[in-house]
Amino acid sequence: MIDFLVAPFDRPYMARALVEAGILGALCGAVGVYILLRRLAFLTDAITHTVFPGVVVGFLVSGRAGIVPGALVCAVVAAALFTTGAATRRVNEDATLAVLLTAFFAVGVVLVSRQRSYTADLTAFLFGHVLTINVTDIVVTAVVAALAGLTLLGLGKELLLHAFDRQWARSVGYRVTLLDLLGNMMIALVVVAAVQAVGTVLVIAMLVVPAATARLLSDRLGLIVAVAMGIGILGSWLGLCVSYEASVGHDVRLAAGATIVLVLVAGYALVLLGQAVRRATQPTAEAQR
Repeated sequence: MIDFLVAPFDRPYMARALVEAGILGALCGAVGVYILLRRLAFLTDAITHTVFPGVVVGFLVSGRAGIVPGALVCAVVAAALFTTGAATRRVNEDATLAVLLTAFFAVGVVLVSRQRSYTADLTAFLFGHVLTINVTDIVVTAVVAALAGLTLLGLGKELLLHAFDRQWARSVGYRVTLLDLLGNMMIALVVVAAVQAVGTVLVIAMLVVPAATARLLSDRLGLIVAVAMGIGILGSWLGLCVSYEASVGHDVRLAAGATIVLVLVAGYALVLLGQAVRRATQPTAEAQR
């Protein structure tokens, strides 16, 4: 068991993947709680798709070095457009998200389809390549994690009040639109940080699943954040171990990023099952008393 959990990381590329995935697990766990409170899972899904054309353009212009800048530009533009559109209240938020998601993602697919290596490039952009992460990628992710952490620490109270009661926050003088923009930008930054490791499709799971699992386990906000971060880190670690063991030990190729997501979802399912069993057995235990 110790070999299963430790031995894979003797290899430098696995060690780098673990550091990257661990940072992302903690970052996505913390920001995911905010997403859960604001019910922004659909917005997060939209942003993960809107960064796609930026990823493609950045890659075409500068190779892997251009992925993060390109994704960042698209993510910031998408977050700003959504915040502006939602503030007008002429069109509902769901419609605004649907327009942004389909338009940006279609542009990305058109750009990729013009390349000869269409299938391979599309797969890499959508599902990431955590095992090819380098030190520069880790530094970028760490910087984004620091920015998101500072935002949560500096504006935690305001974002929390805004998440629970938007109208009350407006009535006491908070700039609700500005808080919307800051929150959406923070989500966009996290999506950009994760795009190289797990791709644009799997980011949503990294952001939502650990927070949802933690919410099943506790009602205390501070504990939910801590547990979500822990689940994100542990799920990333176990996912890499499972992927390595299957690929190297049993010659069954498993994509590392997708395996991490499956481990997180499996953890959510186990907690959900445990909650259901506890609810089913609780009346019996009370009756015996």
